[in-house]
Amino acid sequence: MMKALLVIDVQNGIVNFGNFNEELNKIETIIKDFKKENLPVIFMKHFDQVEGSPLNKDSDGFNLHPSLEGYAEYVIEKETPSSFYKTELNSLLEKLNVDHLFIVGFNTEFCCMFTTIAAYDRGYRVTLIEDATGTVNNEDTYEMKGLDIRDFVGTVLHWSEVIEVLDFEEYIDEYQIEKG
Repeated sequence: MMKALLVIDVQNGIVNFGNFNEELNKIETIIKDFKKENLPVIFMKHFDQVEGSPLNKDSDGFNLHPSLEGYAEYVIEKETPSSFYKTELNSLLEKLNVDHLFIVGFNTEFCCMFTTIAAYDRGYRVTLIEDATGTVNNEDTYEMKGLDIRDFVGTVLHWSEVIEVLDFEEYIDEYQIEKG
């Protein structure tokens, strides 16, 4: 059985709304790690039909962010927060013999969280790399003073005791085959 990396919604329509250089650098390091081991790297692209939406298929926002698009060996489009709902992701993972899915990308509290739970429900071992996810939202979006969205989502998933939640450094210590 095999590991795969799922890179969720690293698209212009999300990434251009904030400074995500740190997250993008971590995601790129993890992608390179998977590529070095010849492990599959699968990109998800979110779209919606809403006219003028930054993720409308007719907009540049729908495109993968240029910093990472060159790594996209598999690209699957989705229309809901779950990367599994009405997509070919599950059948691709089965075909590739994947049993352990690593998850990075955007937005932490929507597509990353929904996909993490959906993967667990389908029998995958799941590792979310918390600080290799990002979100355009903040405490004001949810009217919750002091909310650290990434930390909150990571803590909830970790406390479930069925999802492995690591930060980037823990990922490096535990999984990176070749140091440096």
